[in-house]
Amino acid sequence: MAAKSQPSAPQTKSPGSLTNGRAATQGQWGRAWEVDWFSLASVIFLLLCAPFIVYYFIMACDQYSCSLTDPVLDVVTGRAQLSDIWAKTPPVTKRAARLYAAWVTFQVLLYTMLPDFCHKVLPGYVGGVQEGAVTPAGVVNKYEINGLQAWLITHLLWFANSHLLSWFSPTVIFDNWIPLLWCANILGYAVSTFAMIKGYFFPTDARDCKFTGNFFYNYMMGIEFNPRVGKWFDFKLFFNGRPGIVAWTLINLSFAAKQRELHGHVTNSMVLVNVLQAIYVLDFFWNETWYLKTIDICHDHFGWYLGWGDCVWLPYLYTLQGLYLVYHPVQLSTPYALGVLLLGLAGYYVFRMANHQKDLFRRTDGRCLIWGRKPKVIECAYTSADGQKHHSKLLVSGFWGVARHFNYTGDLMGSLAYCLACGGGHLLPYFYIIYMTILLTHRCLRDEHRCANKYGRDWERYTAAVPYRLLPGIF
Repeated sequence: MAAKSQPSAPQTKSPGSLTNGRAATQGQWGRAWEVDWFSLASVIFLLLCAPFIVYYFIMACDQYSCSLTDPVLDVVTGRAQLSDIWAKTPPVTKRAARLYAAWVTFQVLLYTMLPDFCHKVLPGYVGGVQEGAVTPAGVVNKYEINGLQAWLITHLLWFANSHLLSWFSPTVIFDNWIPLLWCANILGYAVSTFAMIKGYFFPTDARDCKFTGNFFYNYMMGIEFNPRVGKWFDFKLFFNGRPGIVAWTLINLSFAAKQRELHGHVTNSMVLVNVLQAIYVLDFFWNETWYLKTIDICHDHFGWYLGWGDCVWLPYLYTLQGLYLVYHPVQLSTPYALGVLLLGLAGYYVFRMANHQKDLFRRTDGRCLIWGRKPKVIECAYTSADGQKHHSKLLVSGFWGVARHFNYTGDLMGSLAYCLACGGGHLLPYFYIIYMTILLTHRCLRDEHRCANKYGRDWERYTAAVPYRLLPGIF
């Protein structure tokens, strides 16, 4: 559900196009105003099934050694009842509740009480107070970008505890994994419900709210564009980055510690998963300012999709590879491990360089070099809701001349590497690449629908110049 996302095709805008941000048409900005039957059916399906999917995967590891078919076969053949499976599921515990409450409170304090200092000492890092994109109401929100700082402090304390303080076992996350799942669900539903009530009765900015008239769609996709408490606590930025993504690498470290406790060593596959996913997480926080320009912040409203997704879906399903390796300590051959590492690093390179080219193109209004040459562009125009005509440029050089969303291709290469690190013994660790393929393909189509409406025939010229979305010659 929650994933690091990117804007649509790279473009620069004329100086006057800020006006368009203040008067974006309803069809171009944010989620839908009206709900068709398919969207409503999809929303109800996700609301009903997504929590069950998470439970099923975690239960399968806990009770069936990560087999996805054995629970079904047991129930179908009568060897087990659903009540038997549920009875074996650990309930929420006071220890788990205290741990989770302390974790979320600590992340809230790091987010709200500690201004960023990393941008003062790390060359090239952009943190501190930054401006987001213009909202539909014309508001430019300010954000305290301190995610990298929070990640560093959290992990320094984790390693200090593991090697010096011994306040808790490094396996504490794994040991309380299912009880913590119930705590995460409570927070996810609580914050989603609060966000909906807030949108109806005391929104941060009523002009940035959207109501469809359908309760389920409003609950899932959100009403408020940028719900806030006070001046700085922004729901979208906090829950997208903290606590889920900060926890991602801690969860993997706890899984590695449990593997060592159970099997006496940490396998190279577990090291690969930890390293490759840590690169992804660190990239997110190093580029947190860039994240303010992504779909999650610029277009999506805050509802159950982001609130519950960031609390439950992300930390529990994005870490399935590490969880699987606790139960199945795969030791890869050196050539295979090197191949997985190279695939993951190549995917990260494509993902990062594609986004760098886009950012450079936008910052310089196209006055730059990409792959050593002046970039090729498609000149285009569009009319904003106030009737003003604006001009823009779409990049067709570098990775953006290979495919229209080649940054997504790099993302998928990295996702595949995480899964391949687990070998081929089970389907469960490959859920991530299946899910990311569906998610990013959907985002491709959603982005392009928005751009086609915005640019019209100019978008047709762009798609003729760059005919493929993700895979040249295929799609």
